[in-house]
Amino acid sequence: MITNAGTINRESENLLGTYLKERRSRLDPATFDLPTARRRTPGLRREEVAQRAHVSVTWYTWLEQGRGGAPSADMLDRLARALVLEETEREHLYLLAHGRPPEVKSPVRTNGVSPRMQRVLDALESSPALIKDAAWNVVAWNEAAAAVLIDYGTLSPVERNVLRLVFCHPRLRAQLPDWEQIASFVVATFRAELARTGASQQTQALIEALSRESPEFAAMWRNHEVRKHGEGIKRVQPEVGESIALEYSSFAIDAQVGLSMVVYMPATHADAERVKALVTRRRALA
Repeated sequence: MITNAGTINRESENLLGTYLKERRSRLDPATFDLPTARRRTPGLRREEVAQRAHVSVTWYTWLEQGRGGAPSADMLDRLARALVLEETEREHLYLLAHGRPPEVKSPVRTNGVSPRMQRVLDALESSPALIKDAAWNVVAWNEAAAAVLIDYGTLSPVERNVLRLVFCHPRLRAQLPDWEQIASFVVATFRAELARTGASQQTQALIEALSRESPEFAAMWRNHEVRKHGEGIKRVQPEVGESIALEYSSFAIDAQVGLSMVVYMPATHADAERVKALVTRRRALA
């Protein structure tokens, strides 16, 4: 009994190695045109995983045994491919090895999101809603967002970035009565998300560009404030009519790595009527 307890303790201390063993035990050798005869245990052998990952058998053996230190991100990606891990499993691998998820590499989305996700946005007729990627580029939006916030369709892909719009778009800035508070919140939230997902070349280039173009962004970025997006209230002052109070909520999109949806719900019935009026006006001018 003492030996079994000691084994359990050692396995609990080497969660990465235990996970790797479990994942390779689930793979069918026949799938990879490997011989299936004379195998004492199910799954792939260590040397087969090492060969598929292009690493040495010794190094991989040490990794399963909890020796040799934390593997690099490149090594983890090789192992993820070798073990045919799904995205959720790959993220878990990173969490075990590094204590954080892998860097989010948001793909270039020239066509926005899937038609199904666009239909979800369009169904929110009285609630401005948009989808942004890990670098906070707006990749999809609904008609209410175009009517109340800004017509994203008239902007270039480079301009269609939340941070760039807040700090470098004079007309949008004029529509935000609480601009300084909103800008500070946006920067703090972006920094917090960056710490969680990891900086990419795209996000680093964006930070450097905004620091050059906007002294206000540079000053706020130096403050190192962090906030969680979550929920809150935002006031906007469209070109026509009174200001509108919008309650916003942010949601991660599980099926699309790096994407999140932000929905702005009118705070009162009167705010909802103002949103509807702006949408109607936009349709009339189209």
